This record gives sequence, structure tokens and C-alpha cells, in this order.
Amino acid sequence: MTPPPPFSYTYSPNIPELLLGLKCSLAISTYQTGKVVIFSPKDQNQLIQLPRNFDKPMGMALHNGQWAVATRDELIITANSAGMASNYPANPNTYDSLFIPRVTYHTGVLDLHDISFTNDGLVGVNTLFSCLSKFNADFSFTDIWKPHFVTELKPEDRCHLNGLAVDESGKPKYVTALGTGDSAREWKEKMLTGGILMDVDSNEIIGDALPVPHSPRIYKDGLWMLLSATGEVVKVNLADGKYDVVTKLNGFVRGMDRIGDYLFVATSKLRPNSSLFNEAPVAKSSVVCGISVIYIPTGQPCGHILYNTSVEELFDLKVLPGLMRPNILNHSKQMHKTSVITEKEVFWAKPERDEKEVVAN
Repeated sequence: MTPPPPFSYTYSPNIPELLLGLKCSLAISTYQTGKVVIFSPKDQNQLIQLPRNFDKPMGMALHNGQWAVATRDELIITANSAGMASNYPANPNTYDSLFIPRVTYHTGVLDLHDISFTNDGLVGVNTLFSCLSKFNADFSFTDIWKPHFVTELKPEDRCHLNGLAVDESGKPKYVTALGTGDSAREWKEKMLTGGILMDVDSNEIIGDALPVPHSPRIYKDGLWMLLSATGEVVKVNLADGKYDVVTKLNGFVRGMDRIGDYLFVATSKLRPNSSLFNEAPVAKSSVVCGISVIYIPTGQPCGHILYNTSVEELFDLKVLPGLMRPNILNHSKQMHKTSVITEKEVFWAKPERDEKEVVAN
């Protein structure tokens, strides 16, 4: 039998119709393959996959027409220039939105995980330095908060700070980490049972002994979180730090977003030779990579997108509301450098032609 092509995937029949009804597309980041991938509904029966190359993409953030992507050593901020989409030279009359790089912070290697737009600018979970960071033109980062048990900022990944939840006012409110260590990679000692949830304002631990927490998110009905080692999607009771399990998925859960009554959760396979997670409760059942859709009123999965080849690990997932056929440009092909955007007009520059080519033709 002929093996499936790279990046082949399957999906439950209801997914295209669901995305059409919700008027949205989905985006995932996969550092394992170096891609940001957009899934859009072509019609009620078909999906379109649009992969874009980024160097180790992890956290993503969307706000007011901007889309930020944290990569290996850069933080790239793109902006939707809808006026450029219709006459995009590579594929005109195809996209309803086009995110073009506008600002790139050359941060150096920080191992940025979750990032989010806040009322005080873009904030990232600086995992290597165990703090929350802001970004400007002067430094690789400016630290704005660290856990009370971290005594100094060193590139040692002391507690594996990873998740960030921003409240309705736009302030960083909760973070997750895999431990409370204050020495280099100390979190690995009790990784599967040492996870914590912290309140940024009070700098207090409000939940502990968590099985690899990720992706805390504040929604209209409270705080949600993923427990990666058990494959559980949970809601947190902030009064006592305990949680209720909404559903359990067969995968290493990390990356979550919501629109209306639907929750979209990214699931990853575990590496067969992983020394970090081979004892995790979800290790044997973590055999799929893709997106699971949960209908919140029932707490039950109601659809999926699953990769057959190439992609095994995801990091982040974002819903792109109101965008039915979006595109994002990277730095690879330099297409963004041919765009000129003003407050009133947009232009695609004509490509320059080599003198020899002109003469020859």
C-alpha cells in the first residue's frame, strides 16, 4: 500500500460544518515540525490545511487584528492587512485576511511558552528564566513577575513555568508551572506530581500536586486548565484550589481555546523513548495527535481533527473568530518585504528583475 503523504490528516464529518456555523478557523503551533498550521472550512464537507514554516513555534496570541508567534529566538508580531489579501500575488482572490509581520523582537533563546496580549502590552512566559516578561527594543526581555520561590533570574528553567491566564481586565492573573524548584531544572525530580497553579497578584500557590498542568484559561464561567499527564480537561474551584474533571482525552493535552459552547483542545503523542513522561498515566493511551472538540454543556467530545503522518506534538491552539480563510506570512520567503501598508492604502511592490534576465528576455 502507498503510505499517506506528509501532513495527511482525517477529521470527523461534522468539523467543516461546525467551523462554518461558528464562523471561525483554527490555528495550531507544532515546534516538532516547525509549523503554524491553519485549518479552515472550504465548504460544509471539506477542510483546508494551510501550513506555514516558523522556527520552533510555540506560544501564540491574538488580539485586535494582531497575531503574535513565539519562536526559537524571536517574538514575531503580525497584523491583519485585509486589503492585501484579495490581491496577494502568490494566490489572489483566495484569502479573507492576511497577517503580515510588522515587528520582530530578537529575544535570543528564552524558551517562551504561553504568550498573551495584556492591557500593558505583550507578555510571555519566559520558561528559561522562570518569570513573566515584557519586550521592547532595549533588551531581550524585561521581567515583570516571578514566583516567590525563585530567588534569582538565571537561564536554568528552575520550575518550568509554562502557562498564563489573563483576566477580563487584561491583566496576567494565573500561571502554571511543573514544580517549585529554585535550582537548575529541579522540576524534573517530581514532574508528574509536582505541578502548581499560582495567583500572580498574591504570588500564592492555589493548587498543587497537579499532574503536569498547562494552558490555564479564564472564560466567562471560570478558570479552565489542562492536566497533560492524565489527559484531563478541568475547571478549577478557586476557593480551595481543587478541580472538577470535565472530560478526559486520549492524548497529552496542551493548547486550548474556546468559542461559544465549544472547547478546542490540542492533543499530542508522547515520544516512545521519552524518559520524562513514560510513567505518565496517559502514556499508553497517548497515541493520537490533533484537535479534539468538546461541547461544553455536556462535557463530551463531539469532533476531531487527527494527523496520520508527520505531526506528533503540538503546543498551542487558537480559534480565529470571524476569519474563514486566513493566511499568515513568515520570514522564509520574504513576501512580507514586498508589502507596503499605510493608514489609507496598501501596495504590493513589483519584484525587481535581474539585469541579465531583462537583457535575455
